[in-house]
Amino acid sequence: MSRVFAYCRVSTTDQTHENQILEIQSAGFHLEPRRVIAETVSGSTAAMEREGFRRLVDRLESGDVLVVTKLDRLGRNAMDVRATVEQLAELSVRVHCLALGGVDLTSPAGKMTMAVIAAVAEFERDLLIERTQAGLSRAKAQGKKLGRPASLTPEQMETVRKRRQEGTSLGVLSKEFGVSRSAIQRATMAIAM
Repeated sequence: MSRVFAYCRVSTTDQTHENQILEIQSAGFHLEPRRVIAETVSGSTAAMEREGFRRLVDRLESGDVLVVTKLDRLGRNAMDVRATVEQLAELSVRVHCLALGGVDLTSPAGKMTMAVIAAVAEFERDLLIERTQAGLSRAKAQGKKLGRPASLTPEQMETVRKRRQEGTSLGVLSKEFGVSRSAIQRATMAIAM
């Protein structure tokens, strides 16, 4: 008989895992408390970088079922979700997502769903890159200076160069000018070029 595990994730301590647990139980899955993994961690953290999720994967065996309420509980983006589902499929663990009608993401229909989601994510990423490039080109054409502003004036950069040649340390100069050590290094290198 298959063991059923639930993975419930929330992003902040103000939120609760209870609604996810109730939703999974309402969908007909019997959950033993010891097989409910609940953690509070940002969705921007990849699944395998989450402590609770890693412990869960270590407990899963062939034939087990992992249930999540939504795909975003499982991963930070379509590519992360896909990699996670593929890793679980290699362990012969079925992954059910309630928001997708309870489809097993490791089944042929689930794989098709994941492929469509990944294709849409790639399309959105390509559109974002295209819009960003167009915006940068437009800004350059309008004569706008791009990038972060210089932390040192040209006169300060000249002073830094001279003081570095005299042997003044990066730390002393960074404190004196109120900038990071790397800003002093960039200033020295920019003048040297």
